[in-house]
Formats: sequence, structure tokens, C-alpha cells
Amino acid sequence: MLEIWQDLQTAYQQPQRKYHTLQHISECLQLFDTHQHLAEQPLAVEFAIWFHDAVYQPQRADNEQQSAVWARRILEQEKISPDFIQTIENLIMVTAHNQPPQTNDEKLLVDIDLAILAAPSARFAEYQHQIRAEYAWVAEDVYQQKRREVLNRLYNNGDIYHHPEIKAALESSAQVNLQQALKI
Repeated sequence: MLEIWQDLQTAYQQPQRKYHTLQHISECLQLFDTHQHLAEQPLAVEFAIWFHDAVYQPQRADNEQQSAVWARRILEQEKISPDFIQTIENLIMVTAHNQPPQTNDEKLLVDIDLAILAAPSARFAEYQHQIRAEYAWVAEDVYQQKRREVLNRLYNNGDIYHHPEIKAALESSAQVNLQQALKI
């Protein structure tokens, strides 16, 4: 298993990454430590945190799918049960944020993944710069339009967070950060 963690650490240090790095994983794991009691399958959530951005190429749209494939391959080699692997795959896929999370653990993982939106203003500003750096290849006007669409979708979808405990801790800060980023 040590080799797996080394491979993951290497992946999260690739040069195209500015936000989707070990810093992001560390922040997710710290929040998970605080809210682990909310998980039904804590080990599955922790594995999903580690693997959810294992593959990250800003110019691709299938990063979560490729990350899930990597997780499946590794976990099958380790003789992990197929049901547990499927759970981890489902958790990873929900971090694509293409559809609302359904299960308790999916909701927890999405809340953790989006916790950066509620970061203190200096960290939120750093995050904004990190995301822009990952998309440095996109023309500024196109980037601003697309980024605004993403942030508007998050802001206008109602509550960002799903678990009452996380919502109580993070929702208002995330709303303020999004308002400032959107200049509302």
C-alpha cells in the first residue's frame, strides 16, 4: 500500500496542478477528521478523498472518471471487495458535481470537496488564483465568463452544503465569498 500512497503523492505534485494538489487533499482530510462521525462508511470516504482528483488534466472533462478507473485498478489488485470498490467509484464520480449527491456519504464528500468556498478570505483568494493558474491556457475573457457561470451555478442552486452540521459551519461564509467573487 505504501507504493499506492507514493504514486498518489506524485500525481498530486504534477506541474499542471495549482489547486488540485496535496494542499487540497490535506484540507479535505482535515475537514473529514472533524466530520468523520457523519460518515456511514468512513474508510470509503477517506479513500475517495485521496483518489477523487488523482487524475487531473485541466483540458480534459473526464478527470473524475479516470480517477475512478485508477482507484478501481489499484483496489482490485489489493483484493478489495467489489461492493466497496463500487462505493468508492460512486463517491469519486459525485465530485464531478454534475448531479446532486444522493447518499449520506456522497453528500459528505461533496461538502468536503466544496469547503474551499467557505475558506477565510485570504485562502479563498489564493484558491481563486490557483484555479486561474490551472486554466492559464484559456483566454482571459473566456475564463472569466466560464468561471462566472460555475460560481453562479453554485451560488444560485440554493444551499451549497448538505449536512446540517457542515452547513451551519460553512454556508454563510461560502455565500459571502461567492458574492464577493461575483461582485453581487
